[in-house]
Amino acid sequence: MAKNKRVSVRQRRVSAELRTLRIAAGLTCLDVAKALDCSESKISRMETGDRGLYADDVSAILGLLRVPGAKRTELLALVREGEERNWHEIHGKLPTNWKDLIRFETEATAIRNYEPTLFPGLAQVADYSRAIISGANPKLTSAEIDTLVATRMTRQVIFSRHPAPIIHLIVDETVLTRPACSPEIMRAQLRHLLNLNERSMVTIQVVPFRTKAHPGLTGPFVLLDFESNPSVAYMDSCGTSSFLEEDQQIERVKVAWQGIRAVALSPEESMRLVASALGELTGQEEVP
Repeated sequence: MAKNKRVSVRQRRVSAELRTLRIAAGLTCLDVAKALDCSESKISRMETGDRGLYADDVSAILGLLRVPGAKRTELLALVREGEERNWHEIHGKLPTNWKDLIRFETEATAIRNYEPTLFPGLAQVADYSRAIISGANPKLTSAEIDTLVATRMTRQVIFSRHPAPIIHLIVDETVLTRPACSPEIMRAQLRHLLNLNERSMVTIQVVPFRTKAHPGLTGPFVLLDFESNPSVAYMDSCGTSSFLEEDQQIERVKVAWQGIRAVALSPEESMRLVASALGELTGQEEVP
């Protein structure tokens, strides 16, 4: 299927919001179409991201659904900025675009994630997430930490999706041995990684410590592919996050992924390394 190159990340966000708001109002696409004197297929295409969005059309729908002023202003701004590619955001204590990442992961047919310092969020157990989030964000309250941990765990429902996306995770060897949390939590995390690798749609690899300079040294990223939309890359670091969508940027991320994959151990060798790290924590050799 040909990929839709017209609709930006911002407009895809608005499309998803329009559908959510319509359903919350108890209306069908046909109801909205009749009220606005347009075709049902137009409303459907606006919600699925199969067509570009126009501020007048979106404003009319938001008015019909009686969306509060602040929300209308936010969504219309995203529509007007829709032609701008790449979406960079500086957030406060709580990231505001995680819901967009979660939605993209839910829609993706393939997810590739490289992490040089931590276990990928999709592969984290709750206690490990809590230790990492609280350690990296000392100003967060307990309630805020609970919210972020719950959100990260919500992302993992994609493993039970039918059909499930292809998920490929690569981490540096130092992730397996860094004492970022208690030995008990680390053991649970390593066991979880071994169990996750048993899933047919999951591939996990490790870049060994002895590896010389490689493209992964520039930092972590998530690369998402879709059935009918262009690929998107997500990067998150030090209180900022970005969605990249320009062809040149996506190609650069894909080349980096191939370079990292080329220096990583095979999945079988990687799992033996994970088992070895677990064995050192438990005092006995684990069999992957």
